[in-house]
Parts: sequence; C-alpha cells; structure tokens
Amino acid sequence: MDLTSVLAVTHNSRELSGLPTSDGGTLASGILFRSDALGALTDDGLQALVDLRIGTVIDLRTDGERSRSADRLPADGSVTLVPLSVQGGAMDEMVQKLLPAADGTPLSASQLAEVLDQVPTLEDLYTAILGGSAAQFATLARAVITASGTDRPGVLFHCTAGKDRTGLAAALLLQVAGVPREVIVEDYTQTGENLARGFGEALTGLITAIGVPLTPRLKTLATESPASAIEAALDWIETEHGDAVAYLRSGGLTADEATQLRRVLRGE
Repeated sequence: MDLTSVLAVTHNSRELSGLPTSDGGTLASGILFRSDALGALTDDGLQALVDLRIGTVIDLRTDGERSRSADRLPADGSVTLVPLSVQGGAMDEMVQKLLPAADGTPLSASQLAEVLDQVPTLEDLYTAILGGSAAQFATLARAVITASGTDRPGVLFHCTAGKDRTGLAAALLLQVAGVPREVIVEDYTQTGENLARGFGEALTGLITAIGVPLTPRLKTLATESPASAIEAALDWIETEHGDAVAYLRSGGLTADEATQLRRVLRGE
C-alpha cells in the first residue's frame, strides 16, 4: 500500500502488507513499512507514524548521510530510532571516494573516464552489500520480532532513496515470509516508478554536485530499480546460502528467531 501521501513528505514509502505467500497466506498488516529518508517529515507525517502504530525506525544510511540529513521523529521518544549502517549504498559517497585527491584542478577526460569505469553495476553493488551486511540485516530482522510484542509493532526501515539497501532488506524479509519471487521483484521495481515522479532528480543532483557528469550507469545506480538487479541479489543469496533464512542465520539470527520472524510477518 502506497503511503507517500500519508507519510508527508516522503517519495517512496509503502506498507508491505497483504502480499500473497506461496502457500496461500498473506503478509500481516501493520508490521513492515519501507521508505526513503524521513528528514522532511511534516507534523502530519509525524502523526501518521502514530496512526500507523510505527514504533521503530531503522535507518540503514551511513553516519555521513545521517549527519547531512537526520530523520525527523516525534520529540516525545515514542519512536525508537535504530541507526544500522549498511555500507555501499550512498551514491555520492561512493563516487567521492573514487575521485582523486582534490587540488582545485578539474578532472581531465581520461581521469573522469577512469573514475566512471570503477562505478559498479547495480547487480555488483547488491552482491557486495549482501556480502558485507548479513549482521546488519539480521539485526533488522530481530528488531521486527522485538517490536511485534509492543503496542506499536510497526517497523519502518529506510535508506536515502528507499531503493538499494531498503530494497535488499525488503526482499530478505519477504522471502522469509514465503512471498513468491515474482512478487518480491514487483515490489522492488515499484521504487523506480516512484522515484521517476521527481525525487530522482534530487538524487542525481547529489552526484553532479561533486563535479561528475550523469552517465547512464550512474543514473541507473541512483534512480532506477530494474528487475535484473534484485534478481541478481536473489540468485546470489540462493547460490551462496540457499535462502534468506540461511543468509540471516549467517549474520547471527538463530533458528528460533527465524521461525518467530516468519510467524510475525505472516500474522500467525
């Protein structure tokens, strides 16, 4: 369910509920919410957190991203913020690290070409994030279990655009719940449509602001969500671990927690 007009101002927010599972069940309502960053929440947006019974916000951004644009949350402490940095998804930081040390001289064409050649594809980016972030995603999963025992069981997780790190987190949780692969892919590709409404321009501006031209690969990296990207991530999980449960267990989730997580997500 799209929540962009409810969680004002966000551009890519939705509740993951009512999605079918492979055995005829459905994803529980009021548990999982995904979004872009919450730095621009209005008072109405803050009230929406209350109305939706969201009591936990998990921020997957880096410390640098959070320092530049902190989430706006209720001042009464009714929403618990969990900073959970997943490295690799901050596009402007990634490109900045590839640039040579600044000395005031514009990059030559060959220097720029060398930088752009190092920019990963989304498929490579996602497998790299998964390879280094099992512990963080297991912590997110555990937070969903913990929140389910409270009077505000909703967990909202986000990064900057709600696309890459958030998309991977959603895919993992949906697979644990037994949501079919094609439905997981459909949820992921919805993000590209959401960002095309205008927010994508702000995201690409983060890159061009540091003096790097917007190439097709960078545009895809920053604003698009092709099915091939999440398919590659799901393939990697299957090849390396077998399934999402085994992947999360490699990050520290116990067998009992995995079973409990599945029940929470399915409302059992």
